[in-house]
Amino acid sequence: MRKNRLREHWAEGRRTVNGWLAVPSAFSAELMAHQGWDSLTIDMQHGITDYQTAVGMLQAVSTTGVVPMVRVPWREPGIIMKMLDAGAYGIICPMVNSRAEAEELVAYGRYAPAGKRSFGPIRAQLYGGADYPRHANDEILLIAMIETGEALADLEEILAVEGLDGVYVGPADLALSLGCTPGFDPTEPRVLEAIDRILERARAHGRFAGIHCGSPGFARGMWEKGFDFVTLLSDARLMAMKAGEILAAMRAVESGGSEGGSYRGVPGTGRKSRR
Repeated sequence: MRKNRLREHWAEGRRTVNGWLAVPSAFSAELMAHQGWDSLTIDMQHGITDYQTAVGMLQAVSTTGVVPMVRVPWREPGIIMKMLDAGAYGIICPMVNSRAEAEELVAYGRYAPAGKRSFGPIRAQLYGGADYPRHANDEILLIAMIETGEALADLEEILAVEGLDGVYVGPADLALSLGCTPGFDPTEPRVLEAIDRILERARAHGRFAGIHCGSPGFARGMWEKGFDFVTLLSDARLMAMKAGEILAAMRAVESGGSEGGSYRGVPGTGRKSRR
């Protein structure tokens, strides 16, 4: 079976960077995959991607060595099993708030006897290899999102669940749950203390830990704290940010035109015309 490179990197102590796919497009997923991310996660919770589109996006990511993951909409067996059968090498599950819910995630993501995942790796075997069924339990990553006060209260029990590979901090929902302002790069002490606690306890239990970030500076800080992987924004946010940056630069040139009107280039002539 194709090895899960995230497992290999994290076992070696290497920190990784994860990209986030909110745009429902195989082409944009392929473009993102060729930029050098260690992994890419298709967001089926807050993105606008359906199952069929997600399959095409997994195929597009497969044109590279980037590890494909999916954030499923919810802790529901059907979608978890379908995305694994489609070739996802990692499942990020939102709103895991108790030991029982973490146990459900593991059960849906592992073949017997470790779980109750139904057998039918229709595309996973093409992507992973002929021996996929024998090794899937050892390679697939199952990651629970810790993003509520309820999850914090039951954190020790969640982390103790056998078969759970790691946790992923959703800082916006975590902040909301704690009565703070939601955002990707929190500054409020209560949220930062909760993040530190999640990381420290994950380490103590031998679990991997990741977090969603809004800037390279904050992400580097999370690496320095000890997070195994960080996610930066999303394809949709990156596109909007860069477009806004380019347009702002152009508007600045436009507003700096000489008195009497702005000047725009005339395509194909190298001349300027007054409007």
